[in-house]
Amino acid sequence: MKAAYYPGCSLEGTARDYAESVGAVCSSFDIQLEEVPDWNCCGASAAHSIDHEGSIELAARTLNLAAELPHSDMLVPCPMCFNRLKTAAWALQGENRERYAVTLKAAFPKIWDIADFFATEEMLQRVSAHVIKPLEGLKVVCYYGCMANRPPDITGAAEPEDPQSMDRIVQNLGATAIPWPFKTDCCGASQALSRPDIVSQLVGKLLDMAQRLDAQAVVVSCQMCQANLDMYQPRIEADWQRQFSLPVYYFTELIGLACGLKGLRKWLSRHITEPFSLLRALGLWNNL
Repeated sequence: MKAAYYPGCSLEGTARDYAESVGAVCSSFDIQLEEVPDWNCCGASAAHSIDHEGSIELAARTLNLAAELPHSDMLVPCPMCFNRLKTAAWALQGENRERYAVTLKAAFPKIWDIADFFATEEMLQRVSAHVIKPLEGLKVVCYYGCMANRPPDITGAAEPEDPQSMDRIVQNLGATAIPWPFKTDCCGASQALSRPDIVSQLVGKLLDMAQRLDAQAVVVSCQMCQANLDMYQPRIEADWQRQFSLPVYYFTELIGLACGLKGLRKWLSRHITEPFSLLRALGLWNNL
């Protein structure tokens, strides 16, 4: 199949590991991604708090560019981008759409959070057929963060407080997804720069609960969540005066691991919290 693709800004820089794993996974399942030409920033995370109309118009420009592509679906790996694009579509199709300086072309594609796309029954079956190394013994918690599911009137999420997409994906790969109460709690996002003390408490609470539930790792679909849980884990350990040492994997990396895709070592080598030892201990990839 072919689909439009909106990578967003972070996947062009700090989240290259996520971008490369998304590209490799889609290619391996014959999903041909066509990047929206001349796309612009969606406005996350500050635009909507500074200029509401401007934030809608930023995202709408990308939607109108996507409408020029001959695809019915658009895959969006970043939940923050997904939320802003869905918000623009909702606002420009609502009763107050006249307040904005742009209109929305009728032919814009369906906007998919990429984890929801891979959790469809069709994609679960396609992935399952290519699994060569089931992730048996791997126990994880799936952390969705704030943006992919809420508010449900805009995102269309069926289970906004207890999302299941990544749970279904990792279980389809043979891993165990442990139920937990902090799936959609906030990680602090960009407050990691201005208020690291707040992020330390928010993320420390997440890591603490994951550890209490005997999870061996955290699985994410958001590069901001991944950065806060992974990059700042040493600092948070110092603040909490305890060791967590929980790897933080993108769900696409686990698909790549189970399906034997090339590039996994490079993706994981960009993580800060050491990601290899757990997989070696479980015998999931002896070459790591």
